[in-house]
Amino acid sequence: MKIGVLALQGAFLEHKKMLGQLGADAVEVRLPGQLEGLDGLIIPGGESTTIGKLATDYGLMEPLREFAQTKPTWGTCAGMIFLAKDIGIDRQPILGVMDITVNRNAFGRQIDSFEADLPITGLVGEPFHAMFIRAPIMTSVDESAGVEILSQLPDGRIVAAQQGHLLATAFHPELTQDNRLHRYFMDMVEAESH
Repeated sequence: MKIGVLALQGAFLEHKKMLGQLGADAVEVRLPGQLEGLDGLIIPGGESTTIGKLATDYGLMEPLREFAQTKPTWGTCAGMIFLAKDIGIDRQPILGVMDITVNRNAFGRQIDSFEADLPITGLVGEPFHAMFIRAPIMTSVDESAGVEILSQLPDGRIVAAQQGHLLATAFHPELTQDNRLHRYFMDMVEAESH
């Protein structure tokens, strides 16, 4: 199984390491040609405006959009913003492939980062210890378009969702020791390739 990690900026090395521990062939993606032959793609956390700008500079926007329309793609934190159809502003380049609305800096600045134990649909065992760093939030999802909410904070705010082969999480699973979400994504990739 060959999974790409968009490596323009942000926490891509941590994702790559976790995928490797689970037996996937994890490759860094910086140029359009590097998407060829991939079974899935992770768009990591980082700074969403920077990721969008660099993706535009490297001619990656259209190839990434085409990839995400047909193959398993998972956006974490800034990656979730990048996947969303609506982020409330027009100036920022996004892929716009997932029927979710995202509020970019929903939790404020770096000092407002926090951790929470979350039950996540599809994960067996204890709640997932999620790390939120300047995290976005999903303010709405289009369930009629097939978006399924996987996890919410106790106050009801949506922090994980899936729409077919697309997965989005507001937090950073790659910064924990818990590889269950990476395994979940690999299962999605496996299901799509059959």
